[in-house]
Amino acid sequence: MPNASPPSPLLLAGPTAVGKSEVALLLAGRLDGEIISVDSMQVYRGLDIGTAKPSTDERRRVPHHLIDVVDLHEPFDAARFLELARGAVKEIQGRGRRPILCGGTGLYFKAYLKGLGDSPASAPALRAELERTPLTELLRELERRDPTTFERIDRQNPRRVVRALEVIRLTGRPFSGQRAGWEISASGAVLALRRSAADLRARLDARVDRMFEHGLVRETEWLLSHGLDQNRTAMQAIGYRQVVEHLRGARPLADTIAKVKARTRQVAKRQMTWLRNQLPVRWIDVAPEESAESVADRIERGLR
Repeated sequence: MPNASPPSPLLLAGPTAVGKSEVALLLAGRLDGEIISVDSMQVYRGLDIGTAKPSTDERRRVPHHLIDVVDLHEPFDAARFLELARGAVKEIQGRGRRPILCGGTGLYFKAYLKGLGDSPASAPALRAELERTPLTELLRELERRDPTTFERIDRQNPRRVVRALEVIRLTGRPFSGQRAGWEISASGAVLALRRSAADLRARLDARVDRMFEHGLVRETEWLLSHGLDQNRTAMQAIGYRQVVEHLRGARPLADTIAKVKARTRQVAKRQMTWLRNQLPVRWIDVAPEESAESVADRIERGLR
């Protein structure tokens, strides 16, 4: 008899605090699955509270991949994610289990589904030059050379602005045009959880409060002593940059918490926009009172 086909990957996305991690844990238990984190910050060792990493008990219940894979001083990007994610999918399927890719980094989902296109590799000297340049100057150059990307990009995220300009300078072509040529490398829709604006906002605010209650300030102090502020990528993780500013006297703690909440809401809004515009998404609307078990039930029924 021919060998059975390996279990196909399940892709579960959604904005921060929508509840996808809890649902993924339940599905992994029911579907004999293992979870692959699709999160650009959970890859870093030490960034625990601020990235809402799964607990030790949760990781004992269900194997997790692509968590704690690099130290603070190491770079990490979509190309590295794609390499590791493909390897993890192959390993999980080789055990006859189902890979469940779960997270909120839309770019990584797109890389998994469509590949990375032909954007050039990073040029260390040029990257260092751009990183030394004030963000206001970088944005002026980006607006002049690629208005489309300027309108779409997160202009508060220096890492993304630097990468866009790096590609533009290396190729002489707009970054926006190059991203459109990605080739399909995997198939399937992304299941994405969605809540009402009021419900998501309440969950986001509660999550930020928990982060501070569980020791985000202490964790950030420890991370600073181990080089956090030397890694521009890791410093983009929501909460850490704002707490670093607080520790350096920029604002009191109450104002810092409020700023983290506002920034988290902005990121969640951009995550939703990305999912709508960049990925083949099947939306799953979640009511405020609906349990994770109920959501997992609906997803499991849809897979039959």
